Amino acid sequence: MINFIKWFFSPSKKEIICEESDIYSKIIELEDRIARLEDESVGTDNVLYELSNSIDAVDYRIDILAAEKWDVRRP
Repeated sequence: MINFIKWFFSPSKKEIICEESDIYSKIIELEDRIARLEDESVGTDNVLYELSNSIDAVDYRIDILAAEKWDVRRP
């Protein structure tokens, strides 16, 4: 248990970089990635909307064909 506590509180070997230019460039990179992900999200939403409309159209057509075959009236 003591070894775990020593390991847990020991300093990490990763250096902390405090240069402003590195932080600024990372922020710019993250903003670009966010913009691309938002664009992809909009595209995905559009495709899902189109698929939903296609499924609804096919479902409606199946109902019409079933009503014609079995002479069932739609409500």
